[in-house]
Amino acid sequence: MSGTIEQAQQGLEHAQEANEAHPEHNDTGARKVAILISVLAAALALAEMSEKASQNEYLTHHIAASDAWAFYQAKTIRADMHRGVATVLQSLPDAAAPEMRKRAEAEQAEAARLDDDEKSRGRKQLSAEAKEIERLRDTAFEEYHKFERVVGALQISIVLASVSVVTRIKALAWVAGVLGGGAALYGLGVTYAGL
Repeated sequence: MSGTIEQAQQGLEHAQEANEAHPEHNDTGARKVAILISVLAAALALAEMSEKASQNEYLTHHIAASDAWAFYQAKTIRADMHRGVATVLQSLPDAAAPEMRKRAEAEQAEAARLDDDEKSRGRKQLSAEAKEIERLRDTAFEEYHKFERVVGALQISIVLASVSVVTRIKALAWVAGVLGGGAALYGLGVTYAGL
């Protein structure tokens, strides 16, 4: 964000230098462009804050999704281990004995509980949770890229406005205002769409 402030300061310095260099042209146009640059710089600072917030949200959801899938894998391994124990118990010579059958059924029941358990989040629940977190992550990533475009357009607007002061080409200031205004409106749309 310090780059944003530096860009705005440079634009204001250009406006002041242009006024000092050409006192015969000392009109309010340079002041108006300086105000435009200040407004664009403020919009840029807000867009960069939103961009960083979206990036942090993306990273948070990415880590949470990775954790959920790791937990899912751990439950898969545990369930497979219990199924394997049940299979071994059922293949033993005395598998028909009530004690062995009861133990094999307990192993199968534990494997089924690891697959689907509302209380302790079975594999089915973890899979649904991880997919929802991934959806949130992807949404935050898209929002981050939208804010990147807003930031880029606002930076270009500031440069154009600064150049308009030095060259005294009013059309550049108009283009900067329209581009910056459009970028700011797009950024507001991204912000309110994400709420």
